[in-house]
Amino acid sequence: MLRGGGVMTNVYELCDVDLKDFSIQGCLLRSLPGDVIFDNSSGVSFTCDLSDNIAAPWPSSSSFTSLSFCAPEMSLPALPISQSLKNIDETTPFSSQIAHSQHALHKLMTFSSIFTTFRISNTALVTHYHTLKPNKLEAWFVKIVSTLFLRFTNSSDATFSRYVSNHLTPSLTLQIIKRLNNPQLGFSFFQFTKQSLNLSYSFWTYNFLLRSLCQQHQHDSAKLVYHSMRADGLLPDSRLLGFLVSSFAFVDRFDVSKEFLREALCNKVDVNVVVYNNFLNILVKCNRLDDAVSLFRELVRFNFDIDIFTFNILIRGFCVVGEIDEAFRFLNDMRSFGCYPDVVSYNTLIHGLCRINEVDRARDLVREISLRTEFSPNVLSYTIVISGYCKLSKMKEASSIFNEMVTSGAKPSAATFNALIYGFVKAGDMASALGMHKRMLFHGCSPDVVTFTLLIDGYCRVGQLDYGLDLWNEMKARNVSANLYTFSILISAVCRSNRLQEARELLRLLNQSDIVAQPFIYNPVIDGYCKSGNVDEANAIVIDMEKKCKPDKLTFTILIIGHCMKGRAPEAIGIFYKMLGTGCSPDEVTIRTLSSCLLKSGMPSEAARIKEAVFKSQNTNSYMQQSLY
Repeated sequence: MLRGGGVMTNVYELCDVDLKDFSIQGCLLRSLPGDVIFDNSSGVSFTCDLSDNIAAPWPSSSSFTSLSFCAPEMSLPALPISQSLKNIDETTPFSSQIAHSQHALHKLMTFSSIFTTFRISNTALVTHYHTLKPNKLEAWFVKIVSTLFLRFTNSSDATFSRYVSNHLTPSLTLQIIKRLNNPQLGFSFFQFTKQSLNLSYSFWTYNFLLRSLCQQHQHDSAKLVYHSMRADGLLPDSRLLGFLVSSFAFVDRFDVSKEFLREALCNKVDVNVVVYNNFLNILVKCNRLDDAVSLFRELVRFNFDIDIFTFNILIRGFCVVGEIDEAFRFLNDMRSFGCYPDVVSYNTLIHGLCRINEVDRARDLVREISLRTEFSPNVLSYTIVISGYCKLSKMKEASSIFNEMVTSGAKPSAATFNALIYGFVKAGDMASALGMHKRMLFHGCSPDVVTFTLLIDGYCRVGQLDYGLDLWNEMKARNVSANLYTFSILISAVCRSNRLQEARELLRLLNQSDIVAQPFIYNPVIDGYCKSGNVDEANAIVIDMEKKCKPDKLTFTILIIGHCMKGRAPEAIGIFYKMLGTGCSPDEVTIRTLSSCLLKSGMPSEAARIKEAVFKSQNTNSYMQQSLY
């Protein structure tokens, strides 16, 4: 295609190729008839054919008749341009001018969209065509096929299929699927080559497709690819198997996950223990303990190696559902599999016992562990038991275990101290709670947001709000950020003391924070203003509230009753219908209060309509609930 024979020819270098861009810059407009544009990355050359043999720069009016290109083993028609391009600026992208001309891009099979920016490389005497290296030819082939597949909706075109079938290999298929950069497009190309060309694929193509499809939650397509993989006589390795099992389990496709595992077991695939441990863990977390036990027994039947993690997962599952005796049975069975319990095994059992309030048994288990030589109870072992006693308000026993913990050399954590402070606050013993706070500081453990929130709550419970506010200020001085419950406790307390301005200030601080607010934060302040007769301020708070969260049933009830008490029946009616519109059903107190207010205001017809609206709303909600089931 190049013009040889000693003719001086401009050689251009194709700097970049991008499937998604169509941008031939103005330097192409400076070319002479027969000039060559050369793609340095692929070795493909393009020839410009101008209607007039004119030297650069291009004159203001000229006609560009064709742009043609070729690659080895390919012959495509030139791109005809029927419209003259006038007033061409060298800096104007040729793409924008070509795009507005009235030519048929589809006749070039849209190959023009793969050319991007050009620059002049050099001027040389071109006398021969450079032969493409194999890897350069493959790169060009991947670009062409990817572009064609992106552009054509009918991939079954005979010419395209014939061309692809003559050159496509398993390794090139993987490159094309990667270049498409879209799992669904990759799957479509996979289906096309499988059905039309009956192509076989490498393990790595299947591996890439399966992972990309699952990551995009296209599990049905992934399952089809897996079946095709098996039909080609390929099996997933342990890593791919683990990915597939977990991926399908995470979307509740447990049967498919078990099918993958069962097939691997039958084909004697070397499955890493991590694969089925992860699957067991997902089953337990999804409350499918029976399935987890069934899988465990199947693994035992196939003589798979069982490790300590396998047993700990199942022990945790039994503890979560309260089947402690079964959990102990699994603990005792460990040794027959060559496994021995560790501190995690015992901590799981200790936590399970405390969940069903058998804290004394949990304490005995801790003492049993302390007699072992291979390991000792850790801070978590003691903290679980302490927390269990605190929840039962058995502070004497909790303090005793704490002392045992310190004596054993285990260092208490913030969670340990917080559990004890919670117990003392719950019992109304603020002196002991503060004493534990001091011991916390003595042991070098910094109080966190939970510590401060518990102590503030304790002071508010015993009516010492100012001490609680002092702790609030100390908390800010220590740069400890408050959480939702810190705000809730303080706002409720200041509202109970009718210190509504302070509550308003706390709401302002809350709105400035990143905390996701909830209606129960605002309701006490709204209630306080309504009871004081200031419903306008209550309405203003609701407006602020709606910027952060939606009002709930209690919010509407407070507002309706507040407006009724103030004699503002029309506003109360509006709030009532807004309440129904959000799907909240008013209770009997709200309906009676509103009806009474309307009757006193001489609005009996409105009172009747309110009752009718409630009746219709209740029937509608009942029908919707029945439809769901």
